Amino acid sequence: MIYLSMLRGINVSGQKKILMKDLKILYEDAGFKNVQTYIQSGNVIFNSTSSKNLSQKIEQKILEKYQFQVSVIIRTIDEMAMAIKNNPLTKDKKIDQSRLYVTFLAELPGSDHVITMNTVNYQPEKFIIKEKEVFVFCPNGYRETKFSNNFIEKKLQVTATTRNWNTVNKLFLLMKD
Repeated sequence: MIYLSMLRGINVSGQKKILMKDLKILYEDAGFKNVQTYIQSGNVIFNSTSSKNLSQKIEQKILEKYQFQVSVIIRTIDEMAMAIKNNPLTKDKKIDQSRLYVTFLAELPGSDHVITMNTVNYQPEKFIIKEKEVFVFCPNGYRETKFSNNFIEKKLQVTATTRNWNTVNKLFLLMKD
């Protein structure tokens, strides 16, 4: 089975530095096949015959090698396909797709947290929560958004990592190859 792992918070402002070539070796040493990294933010595509505890296995290997904690969020190729297909913001022709982001959640958020988050309004920014993804539109760019990864994690009480729409689509294409 083909998987994508997205590491949260590596290589940001000189913190938690991991070279992608070293990360690739770490995954191969963990027994994963056809390992491929994409850009410096910790996106790794790989094959695994087991789907059990992939996040925990990778997190443990990183802790052993680098002595720091990193959250790892996993998606299958089918889950990535559904995230792309189900992005409701792409249907709005007035939205600049270069200002779209997807925040991937490690698990389904509690319904009470979703209800609370859905009361937040920072127009013209928009977000829509669907399953384990939060689709975010930031007309002034991600650096200026109120809907940062940390904000979403705090509101939904779930570990998350965010990728821009272009990266999400590129990762899916790489998974299909």
